[in-house]
Amino acid sequence: MGESSSTGATGAGSDGALPGVSYVMPVLNEAPYVRAAVERLLAQDYRGPSDITLAVAPSNDGTEQVLAQLAREHPNVRVVPNPAASTSAGLNAAIRASAYPIVIRVDAHSLLPRDYASIAVDTLQRTGADNVGGLMDARGTTPFEKAVARAYGSRVGLGGTQHHVGGKEGPAQTAYLGSFRRDRLEAVGLFDERVRRGQDWELNRRLRAAGGTVWFTPRLVVTYQPRSSIRSLVNQFFATGMWRGELVRRFPSANSLRYFAPPVLVVLLIATVILGLIGLAGLIIGASLGWLILAFAFPVLYLLFVVIAALTAGSRDGFAAMLRFIVVVPTIHVSWGVGFIGGFFELSHDLHSRSGR
Repeated sequence: MGESSSTGATGAGSDGALPGVSYVMPVLNEAPYVRAAVERLLAQDYRGPSDITLAVAPSNDGTEQVLAQLAREHPNVRVVPNPAASTSAGLNAAIRASAYPIVIRVDAHSLLPRDYASIAVDTLQRTGADNVGGLMDARGTTPFEKAVARAYGSRVGLGGTQHHVGGKEGPAQTAYLGSFRRDRLEAVGLFDERVRRGQDWELNRRLRAAGGTVWFTPRLVVTYQPRSSIRSLVNQFFATGMWRGELVRRFPSANSLRYFAPPVLVVLLIATVILGLIGLAGLIIGASLGWLILAFAFPVLYLLFVVIAALTAGSRDGFAAMLRFIVVVPTIHVSWGVGFIGGFFELSHDLHSRSGR
């Protein structure tokens, strides 16, 4: 898709007016974050018309009251229900309730810079892409959040994809959040509501299969607020890994090898436990220490790898964050890997009965 197709759904009208932008956001239990995210949308410097649609799932932390207050305060903020409580269903509900030709996906943990919509629309028009995305710039405030943020932006943590570590502008396999041409989005059927995580990747796969272009630009930088506790981090990455395993099973030829690193790690760790038990049994009957030494070799090497990463990347945020980085990285890897195995082999009922947010 070249420059010649840069007009159309995003093109300015005959009077030179900019196309309207619809911001869509699925929300579930995000009371501490959602107001700040919405206020960033209200502060956009984009000169075209815009509206904000928030699809709220049944929440238990006061989120619905916060959204109701926002809707009362701002006439262009609309709240719609998301009874299915999944990200995909919420996004679709918000998209259907909005009408402008540009659809910009927003997350409650994301803080968009003032020029985000301006850059997104300009890039869509300039490139003729179906979807444009940029960098997720994770920023924490506590030492734990800083460690999580550093892991996000490190090749050690999440594998070094463009939308985490940056790269050259151009066509991409997928994009963070996403700014879409509504007509292209509707032509491929919106988000697949059977996919509870990884729905961006799956949608972008269909856009590309239909002949469209997904475009990465480092000019779009979104501040992301990472999880603040081990428990929430485990839940996040277990669900992410589980759905990535499901997507790999569904579309085996469309996945990067990096997706297999965490489950391979988990399998190797399980193997070391088995070897360790063999080694202990051998000691009891007077055999050599060979199996026991072999069992310790891989965990020690992995721990050394994590410590070196903490001393290089993790130390940039101070000693307290560095120590937490040593815990955060294995937590991400193991949670993601265990989830992947469960999703790939369909071992978890969560694939079909829960939202996985």
